[in-house]
Amino acid sequence: MQEEDIKNREESPLQQEPQQQEQQEAPAKHSRHLRREKRNADTEKLQELGEKLAEMNDKYLRLYSEYENYRKRTMGEKADLILNGGKDVLKSILPVVDDMERALLAMTDENAKEGVQLIYNKLMNTLQQKGVKPIEAKGAKFDENLHEAVTQFPAQDESQKGLVIDVVEKGYYLNDKVLRYAKVVVAI
Repeated sequence: MQEEDIKNREESPLQQEPQQQEQQEAPAKHSRHLRREKRNADTEKLQELGEKLAEMNDKYLRLYSEYENYRKRTMGEKADLILNGGKDVLKSILPVVDDMERALLAMTDENAKEGVQLIYNKLMNTLQQKGVKPIEAKGAKFDENLHEAVTQFPAQDESQKGLVIDVVEKGYYLNDKVLRYAKVVVAI
């Protein structure tokens, strides 16, 4: 009998009984199954982490874009505030300029007129340095973005239709934006 046992041991696994083979293969199958499950679980975790990374990256890009838009908008607002910050003050000075122009037209004393003219020129130069410049309206085509029609008169000929024939009150720009509309008379 011992000889038979030795023979059985020496025989190849293929010749062993099927029951013994199944018993030996069962732990190997179980081990492969566990490795496959672990690999699947790792793959799922990796996919979840990839999705989380994509989501966080998307949130980051959106937040960064919002910040850049905010920064650009505030820089633009700040620049606009600097350029047009004194708009109200400059607008309140314009009636004084109008009064000076009327005074110059009404003055008869040449010495006084010359002194007021110097002051007027200095004031206009200062306003120009701050970005204020007059709107040239007389003889120009009527533009509702620049002019305010106070009244309308019939045109003397067809070439004058739609043109500004008189300026009642000068208009002004502040840095190429209308500060005050020119009040004009339009030929129809």
